[in-house]
This record gives sequence, structure tokens and C-alpha cells, in this order.
Amino acid sequence: MSRLWKLCALLLVAVPTLAAKETPLQSLDWPDTGTPVIRFSFSKFKELDGNSGKQRVYIDDVTAVNLSNKVLDSISLTLYVFDKAHVRIGDGLINLNHVQPGETIRFELTLNVSGVPTSVSLAANTRTLSITINTVPQGAEITLDGKDVGVSPKLVDVTLGKHMLEFKKDGYNTGTFPFEMGPRDVDGGSLSYELGVSALDTIELRDGSVLSGDLVSINGMEVQIRVGGNVRAFDRNQIKRISLTQRQQPSQ
Repeated sequence: MSRLWKLCALLLVAVPTLAAKETPLQSLDWPDTGTPVIRFSFSKFKELDGNSGKQRVYIDDVTAVNLSNKVLDSISLTLYVFDKAHVRIGDGLINLNHVQPGETIRFELTLNVSGVPTSVSLAANTRTLSITINTVPQGAEITLDGKDVGVSPKLVDVTLGKHMLEFKKDGYNTGTFPFEMGPRDVDGGSLSYELGVSALDTIELRDGSVLSGDLVSINGMEVQIRVGGNVRAFDRNQIKRISLTQRQQPSQ
């Protein structure tokens, strides 16, 4: 009985050890000099099944904590991956936007490497690529990651990583478009976005001009159109073509 009691006691002591929380592979503060503003914790790398050849794919669960008392609008970092001999075997990108003070963010990284990763380091991502952003039709206001960059077509510089574009143009519904720039992309690329169906009616005049507005009324001799909040009247003989946008019936 005494031996059995000792065995049970050993098992009871071992259980908490097995259930202990897994410690992170590595924690890094950025920047590594001065006062850090964000802390990254990297878990142990997990290799995906089906890898073959020299290139392998790993995933890593990352936690980032804003250590400052300010909103971090945009953080773009390059993650360098090393093997046990501290030879660099791959890299990845980390982009964080609008991180609130004290906020914790968790995300997953997918890394293509040429060995077995054992450690990482961080560096500010300063590389930018030039890309021409266009819209159909042209003349739309462009917002890149929440910042106004001009009117299409527009040549802009973007960092590596994931980004979000937003387009606005009078007479058209607002559009958004996510895209990503990778390490193998080169300068001089282009991106085109079609604004889609107009939110306003389109009136083409016989002199070649085109108006976007709301058709107010039409009769045998006159057409009334609301343009920019003002109602304008046109002789029907001035009108070449009217295109009406589809509208939803008002709820009863």
C-alpha cells in the first residue's frame, strides 16, 4: 500500500508539469535601442506537412504588445530567420496598423526557409517600390492605408507587405482593394481598379459633355437634373442619352 501511495503521489506531482504553459521561443523588443514601443513573442516554429527539397514552410504564432502610450499607426518590419549556426535561412514581413496603447495583437506568420529555424531578429522595413494606381474611370481619390495619396492615375511608393486601398469618386460607390507587395516584386508595376456601377444617373448631352446627378423630372420639352445639390433644367433637344442607375425602393 505504501508503494502504491508513493506512485500516486509522483503522478500527481507530474501532472502540473505536463500542463505547464509552453514558453515562447523568443521575445524581442522593437526598437532594440532606446525606449521600446512594441514587444514581439514568437512561438516554436511548426513545420507544415508535405515539404520537400531544400525549401520548407513553417508557421509561427506571434504576439505583439504596444508598450507605448500612443497609437502605432503603421509598423513595417522585416523578420530575419536563422538556423542553429546563426546562418540566415529566410525572412518574412510584419505589418501592423492602428495598434492602440497597451493593445495585444495575435497573428500567424508563414515562412519559407531553407533549413530548420531556431531564432529570429527584426529590422525596420525601409525598402519601397513604386507602383502606378489607376481606376476606371480615372479621377478617383485614393487612400492608401488610411492616408490620402492623390487622384488616379497616381504613382505612389509602398513598402513591402499587405496594404489597403480605398477609392472615392463623385457619382460612384466607394470601393476598397487589399493587395500585397512581396520581396520579389519590382518597381514599375501597376494596379487598376474598376469603380463599378455609378451611384448617380448619367446624362449625355449632344455637345459631348456628360453630367452625373439625379434625374428629377422629364416631360415633352424639359429635363430637370439635380447636380451637386442644384436642380438644372435642360431643353429636351440638348439631351442625347440618359442612363438611369438602379435604385432600391424605399422601405415602407
